[in-house]
Amino acid sequence: MIVVAPSLPALLLPYKNGHDPADLPEIVRRVLGTEGIPGKLSYLYRLDGLDILIVSLYFGILALLSIYGFYRFRLVYLFLRHRHIRPRPAGRFDEASLPRITVQLPVFNEMYVVERLVRAVSALDYPRDRLEIQVLDDSTDETQEIARREVDRLAVQGLDIKYVHRQDRSGFKAGALENGLKQASGELIAIFDADFIPRPDCLRCMVDYFTDPKIGMTQMRWSYINADYNALTRVQQIMLDGHFVVEQTARSIDGGFFNFNGTAGMWRRAAIEWSGGWQHDTLAEDTDLSYRAQLLGWRFVYLLDEDVPSELPVDINSFKIQQRRWAKGVLQAGFKLIPRIFRNDDLTLAKKLELFFRFTNNANAPLVILLSLLHLPVLIVRYNQGWFHLLLLDAPVLIFATASVVTFYVVTIRHLHPGTRKPMRYLPLVMAMGLGMAINNARAAIEAFLGIKSAFARTPKFKIESRRDDWRRKRYGFRSDLVPLLELALAAYFIGVIYYALTTEIYGTIPFLLLFLAGYGYTGLLSLSQSRMKSRRASL
Repeated sequence: MIVVAPSLPALLLPYKNGHDPADLPEIVRRVLGTEGIPGKLSYLYRLDGLDILIVSLYFGILALLSIYGFYRFRLVYLFLRHRHIRPRPAGRFDEASLPRITVQLPVFNEMYVVERLVRAVSALDYPRDRLEIQVLDDSTDETQEIARREVDRLAVQGLDIKYVHRQDRSGFKAGALENGLKQASGELIAIFDADFIPRPDCLRCMVDYFTDPKIGMTQMRWSYINADYNALTRVQQIMLDGHFVVEQTARSIDGGFFNFNGTAGMWRRAAIEWSGGWQHDTLAEDTDLSYRAQLLGWRFVYLLDEDVPSELPVDINSFKIQQRRWAKGVLQAGFKLIPRIFRNDDLTLAKKLELFFRFTNNANAPLVILLSLLHLPVLIVRYNQGWFHLLLLDAPVLIFATASVVTFYVVTIRHLHPGTRKPMRYLPLVMAMGLGMAINNARAAIEAFLGIKSAFARTPKFKIESRRDDWRRKRYGFRSDLVPLLELALAAYFIGVIYYALTTEIYGTIPFLLLFLAGYGYTGLLSLSQSRMKSRRASL
């Protein structure tokens, strides 16, 4: 979650430096059109009930968000401290003793990419007598025919590949994986989603870590074949890279827990079964199983230097659905596991707090919306605040909230793209997008808190591999709902707040207010425009 706290330098007002406080009522009447309070320097000093409520809410929210900013700084520190450390397998399998691997490909209505996925997996460099491939297809459209045809073609060539189709989607992806595991013959289970394109050496990169019997899972970093397609994919690349470079590395090397990301990883079958198997009471079955396994003592390995290419969603409505599912699922897993975590005497307090922050980060989204709505009343209440109050109250929040976000992504970009500054130009949009997604993610958080169940809405892919590819006439995708209208309403609100800041000469707030305006305006307008554009193209 990205939060930028405003600085409020009303200290620019002249009466603070030498003007008689008795002149204040006239200044207030002139600027605000009200009577003012004789003998007082600002509304803040009046401290009536409403002022106290507004200021308390504002600084209470900022204090809480600054704690998560400190947590983000800690992740950056751990990454920088340990970034040169690389995991090493305890041993190596010789060719004759390589374990049998089952590759599972969970698919649901992916007619554009399923053939690409199956062909990539069929080219994996691994002994054919120790490789099994399962296409776990819950599709209800032409994907069935495409997948069956490709499976039959490869089976004739001698590949051990099976097409497994379910008539219902019970349990969604978790249900498909659970069903496939019952029929699997592998000691190790590799999983790739429909939008991934594993390289031939992918299994070889992971398998040797399982020479250690305590290793339960290995996870590879995601990379992206269409990151330069548009501004949205550029922003997604930076956001996801932050997770896969800084977060996953810091957690894994520091000895903490980290999660399987649902794809591009390999499990020891025993770790899945001993940890309770795939469960579908959350939308984040991967996160749920990951922490259950680690709580039982299984160790995980993260491979920062090994990546699996994938395809990013190119339209914002699909991206929102993906983010909403992730946010809701992680919170659901947190509600399920946090009590168990804090009752575990084998975990240090530091690890318990790390897991708490990991699970509850998305709960900040409703607070960001409330913070957004407080901007105008806070500007009014603190209209004549001096330098002392600015430095004492706002500066720490600016450091922990804004600077922590900037540092997080700058470190990520410099690690993956040394010698180039091109990705840096997208940082303002990344920060704005983090704010603009607040309503979408707040909806997910509220549904999780209220226990509202929802279907597993997969992110559709269109086989967009270059800028020449067009997605708008292809099937799938999500129409925009009421969320873009709420985003545009908040954008209009910030236009009013910025106008107020200009007329009262509180110029220091404007750069931060513009980030809120850009975030809500960009997500709202893009959602509506892409939805209408796709509807028009689909009708042609």
